[in-house]
Amino acid sequence: MKEESARSAAALVRRCRVAALATLRNGAPSVSMVPYALTLDPFAVIVLVSELAAHTAEMRADPRVALLIAEPESDAQPHELARVSIQGTAASLSRDDARSAPARAAYLARFSDMSGLFDLGDFHLFAIAPATVRVVAGFARASSIAPALLAQCLAH
Repeated sequence: MKEESARSAAALVRRCRVAALATLRNGAPSVSMVPYALTLDPFAVIVLVSELAAHTAEMRADPRVALLIAEPESDAQPHELARVSIQGTAASLSRDDARSAPARAAYLARFSDMSGLFDLGDFHLFAIAPATVRVVAGFARASSIAPALLAQCLAH
C-alpha cells in the first residue's frame, strides 16, 4: 500500500506545478499559492519567493510550513481528487549555499520563462525539507509515507 501511495504521490507532484503554501502569520495559519520545483539530493520542494510577499517573512520568522499539492478539479467528485500534503521546514538558500545552484537549475527547468526573476534582488529561493507526507489517492484511500519513499519514487 505504501509503495502504491508513493507512486501515486510522485506522479501527482511531477504533474502539478503549483502548491498551496501554509505558513504561520502571528500564530495563525495563512495560505498562499506558490509554483514549485523539486530537488532530490537532498530531497526538497523549491519555491522562489519575493521579499514583498507575506509568506516570505513568515517563513523567515517560523520555518515550519505545509504544502498541499492537489489534482485540479474536474468532472470527478471533489472527494475523489488526489492530493499530497507535506509538512516540512523552509530554509532560505543564499547564493553561496551548496544547494542553491541545483535548486535554481531545478526551478528554471520547470519555469524557464521566469529566469529574469533571479536578476531581481528581492527574489529568493527557499528549500522546504519534507518531514511528513500524507497521500490521499481518492476517497477512503489515504496513507502516510516517509519522505524518503516519495523521493525514491520521484527519482524513477
